[in-house]
Amino acid sequence: MKKRRTGLSTRSLWAGEREYLAFGATQVPVVHSVSFGYNDMDEWYDVATGKKEGHIYGRNTNPTVRAFEEKIRILEDAEASTSFSTGMAAISNTLATFLRPGSRVVSIKDTYGGTNKIFTSFLPDQDVEVTLCDTGDHEQMIREIKKGCDLVYMETPTNPTVKITNVRRIATEAKKAGVRTVVDNTFATPINQNPLSLGADLVIHSATKYLGGHADALGGAVCGSREDVEKIYHYREINGATMDPMAAYLLLRGMKTLKLRIDRQNDNAQAVAEYLKTVPEVEAVFYPGLTEHEGHQTAREQMRGFGGMLSFSVTGGVPAVQKLLPNLEFANRAANLGAVETVVGPTRTTSHVECTPEERAAMGIPESLIRYSAGIEDAEDLIEDLKQAFAAMKQ
Repeated sequence: MKKRRTGLSTRSLWAGEREYLAFGATQVPVVHSVSFGYNDMDEWYDVATGKKEGHIYGRNTNPTVRAFEEKIRILEDAEASTSFSTGMAAISNTLATFLRPGSRVVSIKDTYGGTNKIFTSFLPDQDVEVTLCDTGDHEQMIREIKKGCDLVYMETPTNPTVKITNVRRIATEAKKAGVRTVVDNTFATPINQNPLSLGADLVIHSATKYLGGHADALGGAVCGSREDVEKIYHYREINGATMDPMAAYLLLRGMKTLKLRIDRQNDNAQAVAEYLKTVPEVEAVFYPGLTEHEGHQTAREQMRGFGGMLSFSVTGGVPAVQKLLPNLEFANRAANLGAVETVVGPTRTTSHVECTPEERAAMGIPESLIRYSAGIEDAEDLIEDLKQAFAAMKQ
């Protein structure tokens, strides 16, 4: 009889852990050992050359880290996965694995500021051509793919304007052209969206954000085919952007409540976005769960939930932001997102601090744009907190 496929909550709790339990423990141990010893020289050689499963050195693999990699692999329904010290390490190592001088990348303008800096500065300096299309203009992306390229990169929803790209449509065109497609799934998480099932070749996560969920561990991950992931892993093991085993343990612990947290954050973000629409001092609200959002229909088709991230701009520019945010009681003013606590910050000091005001303006990011990462508080409390903060701003 075919085994029943478990739900997302069950997978978040149990996936990838059993093989790494030890001494009767019910939780994966933190293995801090840098090296792993062998008395049998042939076995040591087989493990070192990848002929046999095992560990030889912490920069390459680690049991605690492997448990984390297995959990995200199963949640993304991928053949293989590997991990990194940070989300940006996952992005930069993946790009470096597949791009060479003379390569061409097609992507979108609305990527995370660090990613955008790689596209606008680092890669061009290495003689890699980068074409950034208007986010949401699928016809433009398809035209650029057809001109010839080596990699297509998407981030959906985007950071911080939560714009949506139709993954299936773009991935289909990329496959016709024989081009690899990479999707940053950090904002959506595998609870809300699975890019591989939509046709993408590789999916990237900043595990620091929603996967960990408690703002206490850095990490990144890439999932995809065994062939592609092995190439990325080999680049990472030599270049050394390795995940720490303690971080892996904290991420594993956080992921046990991933489905519970994401469900609550989806609901809270929707409620906050609906409220912000009624505030006179708010110029615009960006959230794919709003029916008027330009990517709403696509989000409905490719996502199971609209996510915990939204952004909004306020009248009065930067001075208004400076008055509003300090009055929020239930929000950390910090450069992070995806935590159990609500986190807020102007994009000029969070997601796109690396960019100039002119560069942000070119990406459609006003200086008064506020990124709001809804936590798991009671929605009524978050809304009341915003109400009193807006009242204080007006005084």
